[in-house]
Amino acid sequence: MAAAERSDEAAPAAAGGDPRRIRNTCILAHVDHGKTTLADHLVASCGDGLLHPKLAGRLRFMDYLDEEQRRAITMKSAAVALRSRDGHRVSLIDSPGHIDFCSEVSSAARLSDSALILVDAVEGVHIQTHAALRQAFVERLRPCLVLNKIDRLITELSLTPAEAYMRLQRIVSDVNSIYSALRSHSYFSILSALEDNPSTSNSSTEDLPEDFEDDDDNEDTFQPLKGNVVFACALDGWGFRPQQFADLYAKKVGVKSSAFLRGLWGPRYLDKKTGKVVGKKAIKSADPQPMFVEFVLSALWKMYELVLKDGGESKRVKKLVENFQLKIPERELKNKDPKVVLQSVMSRWLPLADAVMDMVVECTPDPVAAQGIRVARLMPKREVTPEDAAGCPEVVAEAERVRKCVEACDVTVDAPVVVYVSKMFAVPYKMLPLKGVNGELLNHHGASESEECFMAFARVFSGILRAGQKVFVLSPLYDPVKGDEVQKHVQEVELQYLYEMLGQGLKPVASVGAGNVVAIQGLGQHILKSATLSSTKSCWPFSSMMFQASPMLKVAIEPSNPTDLGALIKGLKLLNRADPFVEYTVTQRGEHVLAAAGEIHLERCIKDLEERFAKVKLVVSDPLVSFKETIEGEGAALVERSKSAQEFAERTTPNGRCTVRVQVLRLPNALTKVLEESEQLLGEIVEGKTAKREGVLDPRLSQDDGDSAAMLRQRMIDAIDSDLEAISKQVDKEKLDRYRKTWLGYLERIWSLGPWQVGPNLLLSPPMKSSDSVITQDGRQGILVSGRSHVSERLGFVRESDAKDSSNLDNGESAADAPESLHLESMALRNSIVSGFQIATNAGPLCDEPMWGLAFVIEPYLFADGSDAANHSDQYNIFSGQVITAVKEACRAAVLQNHPRLVEAMYMCELTTPSEQLNPTYAVLGKRRARILDVEMQEGTSLFTVHAYLPVAESVGFSNQLRSLTAGAASALLVLSHWEAIPDDPIFTPKTQEELEEHGDGSSIVPNLAKKLMNSVRRRKGLHVEEKVVEHGTKQRTLAKKV
Repeated sequence: MAAAERSDEAAPAAAGGDPRRIRNTCILAHVDHGKTTLADHLVASCGDGLLHPKLAGRLRFMDYLDEEQRRAITMKSAAVALRSRDGHRVSLIDSPGHIDFCSEVSSAARLSDSALILVDAVEGVHIQTHAALRQAFVERLRPCLVLNKIDRLITELSLTPAEAYMRLQRIVSDVNSIYSALRSHSYFSILSALEDNPSTSNSSTEDLPEDFEDDDDNEDTFQPLKGNVVFACALDGWGFRPQQFADLYAKKVGVKSSAFLRGLWGPRYLDKKTGKVVGKKAIKSADPQPMFVEFVLSALWKMYELVLKDGGESKRVKKLVENFQLKIPERELKNKDPKVVLQSVMSRWLPLADAVMDMVVECTPDPVAAQGIRVARLMPKREVTPEDAAGCPEVVAEAERVRKCVEACDVTVDAPVVVYVSKMFAVPYKMLPLKGVNGELLNHHGASESEECFMAFARVFSGILRAGQKVFVLSPLYDPVKGDEVQKHVQEVELQYLYEMLGQGLKPVASVGAGNVVAIQGLGQHILKSATLSSTKSCWPFSSMMFQASPMLKVAIEPSNPTDLGALIKGLKLLNRADPFVEYTVTQRGEHVLAAAGEIHLERCIKDLEERFAKVKLVVSDPLVSFKETIEGEGAALVERSKSAQEFAERTTPNGRCTVRVQVLRLPNALTKVLEESEQLLGEIVEGKTAKREGVLDPRLSQDDGDSAAMLRQRMIDAIDSDLEAISKQVDKEKLDRYRKTWLGYLERIWSLGPWQVGPNLLLSPPMKSSDSVITQDGRQGILVSGRSHVSERLGFVRESDAKDSSNLDNGESAADAPESLHLESMALRNSIVSGFQIATNAGPLCDEPMWGLAFVIEPYLFADGSDAANHSDQYNIFSGQVITAVKEACRAAVLQNHPRLVEAMYMCELTTPSEQLNPTYAVLGKRRARILDVEMQEGTSLFTVHAYLPVAESVGFSNQLRSLTAGAASALLVLSHWEAIPDDPIFTPKTQEELEEHGDGSSIVPNLAKKLMNSVRRRKGLHVEEKVVEHGTKQRTLAKKV
């Protein structure tokens, strides 16, 4: 490879380098806002010959996959090592902008210390701009802003300099308000407070920008005068910061550059008489122009007008070239295309790479300063119990030392090696370098077995990593304190080779110091998605990454030729390792199901399977859309339903010893949302774990268990209050107070969550009344099996001492009036009751989909056994299964008798379309049951932005249909928004007199939407579907007339 055979003039990733001379940054933006084009110019200028400047902006160097070039969008994160003018090493990571590849954005952000947020000056802030800012905030990255495509304001919109200034000012204000909202949000503020006070470290903060974490809450994050905003045109390769114009004009005006700079943004004006920068009130001119308009934008507008009108051979253009001392070849000025001449002049007058690289070096932190801030997010402190600490004090002390080394970005020889792998990516063996650092031939093991080599996309956070070194691979579940109990979560591996990433190219290096990004060969069989590498077992794994969305689009795949099934399974395993976001599962029916983020992501996965990993022809099913099940009742209707006495569903075990009565309630929507968002944290709190995470982190919650439980408890109460506030005008205050009191009482009785112990459904223990604890039925004595409010205790709704006292009181009363054996058996059946609840909530009665937003009050009664059975253990095993079945059937029956509803996932759809294509756009949205929220016209253009909710079930083929009906003029972006209940009753049958009169016996009722969706899911799962096979059973009639 040409890239791999570059000269080794400067060993950028060499061990022992000063990490303070390193910058790691990623590019984040909405799709098509110019990320890869910007990266092209940075590579061409600072990449040591990787890309010729003539090709910058058009080659798309970082998009080296064929599919990326064909679709003209970035699909994966790619890194390249650059060097600034003053010798700083900059690791630049280009990331995708499409929501389908949000996992790649998370991978890039985890390895970076700062982020370049790009915004199109014409389109402004879009939905993925919000996501980019949120990603930067969650990962504690220092953001900088690049306002791209400034040239479109001149050539396309034909704005005046004053109008363009107002537009730019509004965009900067919008971005600042979004980031300020992230910082000022109550939960984010708590997270910031915790992470802004990391433990004492040896790392110095002298080089940390003064506004990196100590910004005043009222101060804007992005300020052009601070130098963290660049105005650019990436396609033509020019860009600037106000400092450049301040230096240029200060000499002419005769003032200090710093004084002139203060006027180059905001309502600041230059008094021509005194030469001072003043406010608008002090200026005496009739129509004053802000200094940014007068000295910056007006100059740009004049340059564009002059070159595009007169061409490069005009005297005025040549005079400008001489005045600015620009070295432009004569043949470029004589070019007949004025756009080419303009690009030559502008790129040499205001080089884009110089402005961006200077901003990265001056306004973003080095790894030493950044890791001191980010360590609380990357390696949150673990609370170790006194028993564990006493059992292995050396391990705890060593783990704390490792954490301090990560915090200090320790690059000394004695420092422990800590590396984080954010993703695995596949590289064909034929693309790997053949020679090593010293020219020796590299032996790539496994090249004959597979054509793909899996590389680790990683960053060294402490120590010096060397090729051939042995390290421990720690999974996210690893706990160094537990020792032998978690051996399956740690494995020792010998690394093969280390590479410096140069886009598609790879350059071998012998060692890599802390603060550098690196590709590692030799971990393909040991890491599935991400992992932590350490030279010692006494190391806590890094916290998991946060993703913007979850895989929603599922398809079943199978080979066209059944004999290729083995190759397909092998290819699926390779794809699962290569793509950080794809999910591969095998259903109970034996289907191989692939879950992707969206249509484009799915198409890429199928293409990779067919052409790279499995190399077989595939048959892909229609998308398997997920639904959920709930019951009727929202808003004011929920309050009214809570007043009426709810019916109980009752089921009895076959042996008659246990009767289960179940009542189901609908949770407030806001409370359901809180439970869904906090699933990972709930799992930790319920199981009593520390702040270690097994999956996606909820960024709004702190890393400390006690504070997390308190905050989550408050969020649940606030959710109930918010729902009540929304309906306060429809329901009188007395009913609302009674409803609130009822639900706060329910929150004190949470026995379990479901499904999988963390879902948005509650199992409530029965209300404790001494009169109900012992009953008699058919001459048999029985007791109420009551569970302990375990979840409520963990969340702090009730104190453990109170719960124990209540439990002991009930047990004492039961034991006094009932046999001791019956009481012991009731305690043993508690797990069976919880298991039945978990099974029921995992597969509802409509179409075996998970239940959503329900609370079950279960009252199980256990009666004495009058038989004299010899084998009580066998009887108990059978009986426990009967109890599980009875609880499951009672829960499902309770849902069916309370007006069940189907719940579908909804996308937030953001469309951009010209005015003449609005009608076709509305037609497409109408056909797919979309609900339009708002339509806004982009100022100064004929483009409209449409926001709508689109059901996930209707999203398949949506983009293609939209493009075809609008002749490619409209584009859409889909982001998972929320779950929404379908108002139709899927099992409607006429019951009342009015319904019978209108519909008869129901046989002629056309299936409603909910029933159609329910039947499609049942048919796919092989469940019974009630439908007519023969619609007309009469004998076939012909047109023949028999006489």
